[in-house]
Amino acid sequence: MMSTVFNEESSKRPLLSDIKTLRHRARTHIENGAVTSGYAADRENVIETLNEALATELVCVLRYKRHYFMASGIHAAPVAAEFLEHANDEMAHADLLAKRIIELGGEPNFSPDGLAARSHAEYVEGDSLKSMITENLVAERIAIESYREAIAYLGDQDPSTRRMLEEILASEEEHADDLSSLLKGVQQDYGKL
Repeated sequence: MMSTVFNEESSKRPLLSDIKTLRHRARTHIENGAVTSGYAADRENVIETLNEALATELVCVLRYKRHYFMASGIHAAPVAAEFLEHANDEMAHADLLAKRIIELGGEPNFSPDGLAARSHAEYVEGDSLKSMITENLVAERIAIESYREAIAYLGDQDPSTRRMLEEILASEEEHADDLSSLLKGVQQDYGKL
């Protein structure tokens, strides 16, 4: 347990542990890198959850890239540009997740074997611009719920992972908003044809 002591130089600022204790704990199990004795989450469960999120992001990258190349029609250019932007964002999310998995002493699972099974989102090709937008919106909504659940699970047990997931969640919510707007626009335009 941590004992609260006061810094002799400033009795106004409490420290969680004295310097000697901090130094001793830092030297204990040094092979664990960033995972110190104060890490409160179930590390293996967190790594498994992050690997599922990694698979989800990779499937989303693949789906967005296909949709980027397959988008066609009079309204395709701005929609395809949005797909490409989202694909790049999803790859950046995958990189963040892989980095955090390493920091926690795990191994990021990039194996294509079982990728779709590990992913929360599905890889749906779509046969029209409208169906592509719809499938990407569904996938974003799945990611949003998955990240919300992971954030709630972590609580205060792993603040670094939680903050990273909160940043990714905000990006996924922005993607969903973008896609919702695109879907409304495409539906309105198709109604005029």
